[in-house]
Amino acid sequence: MATNKKELRLHYKNLRATLSMDEIEEKSLAIANEVLQLPIWDKIYYHVFLPIEEQKEVNTEYILHLLSGKDKEIVISKSDFGSRKMAHFLLTDNTKIKKNEYNIPEPVNGLPVPSETIEVVFVPLLAFDVFGNRIGYGKGFYDKFLAECKQETIKIGLSFFEAVKQIDDVFESDVKLDYCVTPDLVYKF
Repeated sequence: MATNKKELRLHYKNLRATLSMDEIEEKSLAIANEVLQLPIWDKIYYHVFLPIEEQKEVNTEYILHLLSGKDKEIVISKSDFGSRKMAHFLLTDNTKIKKNEYNIPEPVNGLPVPSETIEVVFVPLLAFDVFGNRIGYGKGFYDKFLAECKQETIKIGLSFFEAVKQIDDVFESDVKLDYCVTPDLVYKF
């Protein structure tokens, strides 16, 4: 099995492409059920990514329902591809969502939330290793965002697949996860 980011990114994109919509829904629901076991429910501000359906990402709608049912403040983001930074907004009943040119669902409007306020971040990824290193799409949005958060912010990856042994080409700027949740297992780092 490959251990560098480029090869792993390609392998897991291809692996995800083989998943049917039914498998994605089933695995996403199982991930949400595993999230319930995490020691995170005393927090208030939770950042959730809205999935890019075309990339067959984890459907976070189930996690959104959990958070809403527990009266948590839900934060979603809008990406600025020029600066490779994200702006964060409170998700409310009045928030309008629109897909950007990369098919990323984003808020059109909303109440801004500073990164330092966010206590739990659900992180999209393609692959991760047993040390908490992750591979995203390679643009660095989440590494920049997570670096802006407080050190005690809990970072939780969501993955359809199990961990790889090790990612070789990890950079100092890569921010490690605290947990990664798969349909069958929660990894704690």
